[in-house]
Amino acid sequence: MSRELIPFETDDLSALARALEGELARAGSGPVGHVVMLNMLARATGYRNFQHLRAQQEARGRLENPAPKTPAPPVDFRKVERLLRYLDEAGRLKRWPGKQSERVACLWVLWSRIAPRVVLSEPEINRALQEAHLFGDHALLRREMVDLGMMARTPDGREYRRIEQAPPPDAKALIRALALRTARTPA
Repeated sequence: MSRELIPFETDDLSALARALEGELARAGSGPVGHVVMLNMLARATGYRNFQHLRAQQEARGRLENPAPKTPAPPVDFRKVERLLRYLDEAGRLKRWPGKQSERVACLWVLWSRIAPRVVLSEPEINRALQEAHLFGDHALLRREMVDLGMMARTPDGREYRRIEQAPPPDAKALIRALALRTARTPA
């Protein structure tokens, strides 16, 4: 059993002594066991029992020292280079990638071009997706983006909106690389 340190403090030592005296009197004569003594000390300071004291201290520790944020996974820049091959100089998707992970990353690029917090009709989203790719299957792109949770649509399919979220690190790097590439391309 691991031993954890649980801080014990009191604002009034005299009140603690009186409360502990009452606890010992209720326990009767004879030796008091370890767990019974822990419960007595906890009750003397205002807790229901030792478990209550421990739970309060653990919660306090979590609030005062939140868990450190896990760092984002590193970007695979070789993958980003490969993904750039699927996009033309204007940033349009030339062909549908064969690997699911590559498809998802390319869809994030299309997602980034949809206006945030705007409701689009089906013809409007179709037009936006048609302009964003060259292989002629905007319905596939629309369906995949909805299935992956990048966009939401009403049950009747009349309205679409982009779901705001942070793209994964590789997709962010791809969007940045594409923006740099299109910025360098003369008009």
